[in-house]
Amino acid sequence: MPKGVERLKKRAEFLRVAAVRRKWATPGMVLQAARDPSPADAGLLRVGFTATKKTGNAVARNRIKRRLRACADEILQSHAKEGWDYVLIGRKSTPDRDFLDLKRDLIKALGKVGALKEEADHA
Repeated sequence: MPKGVERLKKRAEFLRVAAVRRKWATPGMVLQAARDPSPADAGLLRVGFTATKKTGNAVARNRIKRRLRACADEILQSHAKEGWDYVLIGRKSTPDRDFLDLKRDLIKALGKVGALKEEADHA
């Protein structure tokens, strides 16, 4: 994980982000976003990854999460607003989607949920 990016690990954190109901679906992933409620973490952004059993067996789900992690490592630090929590949800098409398209999906989803940095140069 890049500096300034932390992981969401607890189920309650994932549920809090989902409860905000700010999400956008792209062909490669679903992005959920919520502002971090604690003012102490205003300079951080936190991210979590998940894939449901609908997307395949454990091997397939782990591959999906690895691809989402790699995508997030490249995009979030430079394009996502700080002080937000993000959950990236894998889809059946995630493992087969071109990596450049996956990165574009994430940037587009950040813009749609209102979490894209204004000064970020778009890919």
